[in-house]
Amino acid sequence: MRRSFPILTVTILVLTAATLLCMPAAEAQDLRPVTVGSPMPDFTLPAYQGGEVTISQLRGKNVLMIFPRGRSRADAWCHICNYQHMELVDYEATNSLRRQNNLEIIFVLPYGQAEVQEWMEAYPQQLQDLEDWKNPDQATLDDAGRNRMQFARRAFPRTFTVTPDRVPGPFPILIDGDRTVSSGLGFFTNEWGGSQAEQNVPTVLLIDAAGTVQFKYISQNTVDRPPLEYLVQVIQILAGTGE
Repeated sequence: MRRSFPILTVTILVLTAATLLCMPAAEAQDLRPVTVGSPMPDFTLPAYQGGEVTISQLRGKNVLMIFPRGRSRADAWCHICNYQHMELVDYEATNSLRRQNNLEIIFVLPYGQAEVQEWMEAYPQQLQDLEDWKNPDQATLDDAGRNRMQFARRAFPRTFTVTPDRVPGPFPILIDGDRTVSSGLGFFTNEWGGSQAEQNVPTVLLIDAAGTVQFKYISQNTVDRPPLEYLVQVIQILAGTGE
């Protein structure tokens, strides 16, 4: 009996044709917003760790493709992106998620090499910021501060410590410096929820071994992203490894 994916409620971002009109015709034809059940368009991007990744060469594997928000403001990075990346890194290290599920995991950032390097260098402080939010000096907190503390404790329950010389990078971080992929798929924006920054709308795609999109999450709400436990369930259902 075919199993269905667990239910997830998301806020869907409505995409307009304007996203495609600003692209060259050949790019618009090849890279377009995808829906569940449609083939994943092919593309090649350089990886931060070196070399490049071509999507069609991953056929035969399931692929978890994540487009983090990146910047939350022109001068700041999204903390939730780093936390969720670290959750996956930790889960992979302890549970061999990729090997157990014939899976590859890739992240796509809409920035050039220098900005991706900046993202990596900011990583340790991003995680430390979360700990500071969870454990402030409560004697000085106002109502807004207490609300942020409570939110941080709910949203980021785990503690991760990363040093500048040991930023984890087991998954290819793809460099989409000219935003050809992010824009072509309809994810890149300069304004989101009042934030003026060059950023992606947080998106998660799960692509099966035949190259077909089997799961898509895209949302305007930063905090409603699928939790790790949910993503693992979906991956296991697709790979046939769940209980």
